[in-house]
Amino acid sequence: MRTVTFHVLLLLSTLGTAPLLRSAGQGRAVDFQMHPGVTRQEVIERTLHPYRPVEVGGNEGGVDAATLAGKVMCGYQGWFACPGDGSGRGWYHWRKGDRFEPGACTIDLWPDVSELGADERYATKFRLADGSAAEVFSSLNASTVDRHFRWMKDYGIDGAFVQRFAGEVRGAEGLYHFNTVLANCRAGANRHGRAWAVMYDLSGLGAGETLAVIDDWKLLIDRMRVGRDDNDKAYLRHNGQPVVAVWGIGFNDNRRYTLAECAKLVDFLANDPDYGGNTVMIGVPSYWRSLCRDCVDDPQLHEIVKSADIVSPWSVGRFRTRQDVERYAAEVWRPDLAWCQANGVEYLPVVFPGFSWHNMNPHSPLNEIPRQGGKFLWKQFSELHQAGATMVYQAMFDEVDEGTAVFKCTNAPPVGASKFLDYDGLPSDHYLWLVGQGGRLIRNELQATDALPVRDKK
Repeated sequence: MRTVTFHVLLLLSTLGTAPLLRSAGQGRAVDFQMHPGVTRQEVIERTLHPYRPVEVGGNEGGVDAATLAGKVMCGYQGWFACPGDGSGRGWYHWRKGDRFEPGACTIDLWPDVSELGADERYATKFRLADGSAAEVFSSLNASTVDRHFRWMKDYGIDGAFVQRFAGEVRGAEGLYHFNTVLANCRAGANRHGRAWAVMYDLSGLGAGETLAVIDDWKLLIDRMRVGRDDNDKAYLRHNGQPVVAVWGIGFNDNRRYTLAECAKLVDFLANDPDYGGNTVMIGVPSYWRSLCRDCVDDPQLHEIVKSADIVSPWSVGRFRTRQDVERYAAEVWRPDLAWCQANGVEYLPVVFPGFSWHNMNPHSPLNEIPRQGGKFLWKQFSELHQAGATMVYQAMFDEVDEGTAVFKCTNAPPVGASKFLDYDGLPSDHYLWLVGQGGRLIRNELQATDALPVRDKK
């Protein structure tokens, strides 16, 4: 059995006391070594607790967490780990195979860590142009997650759907990782007045394994009081009920769990007398309405969509140019919105800044879908505003693997065998700012235009 190391300060954050934020120069705390063969039950006991805020006032002065209307919510992967962060996972989601070094990685963008404290940065074998070690971050570091939610506040981004990978939380190691991230996000959202909600990703589950989501949701309700904790002012609600999302229903990419299983899962989350009563959002393929291309050809999917409250079709990679966006808006977004209005379902479209996963899939070119300095993303916001969308899902806050990240990334990535994108000389916060402007557009706080908004110079 693999030994899992627990980080004392991160452990305190998962106990619900809000993460202790360590300033640069203090160094990393001493790790608390769990015994070999740590059990899943031990992880549950140590990491799942109701929220106990330190600050008085909770989410006061922040976004209105009582509704999804008028909001832009980012997807937050939270899956990055580093040696020494207490997770025992090594360079998780940075590495390729078992290596994270020049020529072996899965990321196409390199995070800007210049604002991070010394205790938040993890040196790698990659080198910058001046010969110094390039550094990355860990999603298990409470200070870093808190910083991410502070960026959301600084740039007017409403909050995050925190990804919870159903296939990973079944084991002790993955459960510790994503419980820690969940608790850190909860604390960060409350501290900085942002909204947050749980989003289950079904990717990797086999036949019958959607039951893992039901078991996990029961744990989160029983132990963390997710969506039911009066101290947690930041948990997103819509139409008077806590929001929970399930992503990965209806894709035709050889997923082994069935639509019948998904229907039962949605029904449980919506109607179970003890754990239901939620506003259920489901993530489906782009062409769910016509049941073609990336979607299973099965009308049962439409029945599942009707049984949910919100549908969010995945559009990343489905168009590549601004002209494509216009076509997609006419052929997909507008008819989707009309279908949803006719069937009493709300619509949460997905936007993305660009796409690149060359280091993960070398057959794919670097910068496969260029960002065009933000013009590509802004065109999506503009078309959705014209179509009448009232809420938007931004893919993604921290997704450097597929090059869709909008958080701060560097224009001076490592040099050598691996090739990386940058932000084309634009400020590292350019996309954070632009997403914030997108939210203003959706709320009709900006005049609609295809031209990028002009940023005030400070």
